[in-house]
Amino acid sequence: SLSLSLSAPMSRMEFISPEGLRLDGRRVDEIRQVKVNVGVTEGADGSAYLEQGNTKVLATVHGPREATMRSRALHDRAIIQCEYLVASFSAAERRRRTKGDRRNADMGALIAQAFEGVLLTELHPRSQINIRVQVMQADGGCLAAAINAATLALMDAGIPMKDFLCALSSGHVDGQPIIDLNSLEENARGAVMTMAIVPRTGKVALLELTSRMHLDQHDDLQTLTTAGCRAVFPLLHQHVADRVRDLITSIGPQS
Repeated sequence: SLSLSLSAPMSRMEFISPEGLRLDGRRVDEIRQVKVNVGVTEGADGSAYLEQGNTKVLATVHGPREATMRSRALHDRAIIQCEYLVASFSAAERRRRTKGDRRNADMGALIAQAFEGVLLTELHPRSQINIRVQVMQADGGCLAAAINAATLALMDAGIPMKDFLCALSSGHVDGQPIIDLNSLEENARGAVMTMAIVPRTGKVALLELTSRMHLDQHDDLQTLTTAGCRAVFPLLHQHVADRVRDLITSIGPQS
């Protein structure tokens, strides 16, 4: 008769091979492929669709416009509001909606706060800028991808900014620091760091940790993540440059 032993321990998944390659073939300091399409949504002042690996995000921007609640309007600058949504395609995800709604609200607040120091809000007093980010497909690094997409959408809307905001996730897997985590790596029971920087100055606009991390690990990971954010910058910059060139071409020579 055939018998099965259930007592044998499951083999532990190895995320990094002896050759230093991850499950998707990347090196520990290598970001995923980034694909971008700007100006994709009619009716919005600015929009951008971004894929970072298999994570897919759509960001739209409306404004600056008159503040809908005058009591919240600021006399010296615009207020930034961000709505963060994750598409739910399964009944199981809908049942977790209450907890997800709280998390989404926190993510939206983080994104709005990150852009406070980058947007020239003082040029638009008593107004508001609305950012809406929808995660169409989640495969890790959703907050970072949302910030990168929002940066492009804000630029597409023509809202004055001091610089780009470039974001990336990172963490420790198999005892090694890695950047731009996919969902398998995010769920490897380690802390996940999401960081956004202003590339020209290196100023940190956002730094979020999902759990505690030893100080030595934190400093090493922040250094690696900063370098990763800088690697994101030329990818986003190229798409903005292409968009501007296409707009100038569509207008044609002025007589």
